[in-house]
Amino acid sequence: MAPDGPRMIEVLVPAVPHLKALHISMLVIWCAGLFALPNLLARHEGVVAQDDYTRIRRLTHYGYIGITTPAAVLAIGSGGLLIFVREVFELWLFAKLVGVAALVTFHVWVGRTIVAITQVPGVHRAPAARLPQWILTGIVLIILTLVLAKPELIEIPVPGWLSEPRGVQLPFDVPRR
Repeated sequence: MAPDGPRMIEVLVPAVPHLKALHISMLVIWCAGLFALPNLLARHEGVVAQDDYTRIRRLTHYGYIGITTPAAVLAIGSGGLLIFVREVFELWLFAKLVGVAALVTFHVWVGRTIVAITQVPGVHRAPAARLPQWILTGIVLIILTLVLAKPELIEIPVPGWLSEPRGVQLPFDVPRR
């Protein structure tokens, strides 16, 4: 049963510029953190003094937990909200979401590496910063290309039972085009 008055999505339409600004700024912070953290992880290797180790450990930990992860959550949340407010359900967007999943996977790998390096000093060898940064650069360029070019991608072949209506009502309100 739908309540009288405008739907929640329609109420949020005037906030789209603010949501986009939040989304873009959080993406910049998230990606900057993901570029910086592998460099900090590589610095763990050459650390000899306990004071240096403690300073770098705190910087990587707080950079990941206090800055990069909250920015990632806000970027993904605001982006998800934009999808439904703007009603963008195009194939390029789903390809972009695969790129975002790769970005999240990279984020998790960085967090796992931070824990592995900082829990047992000297046992785990930090990866060189160049390979992770090349991988991250590739992911970011793919996402930017999809967002800025919005290419017409060919349809992905799916079985008929996935693309044909089944005649059953969904238990929630479906966005209208």
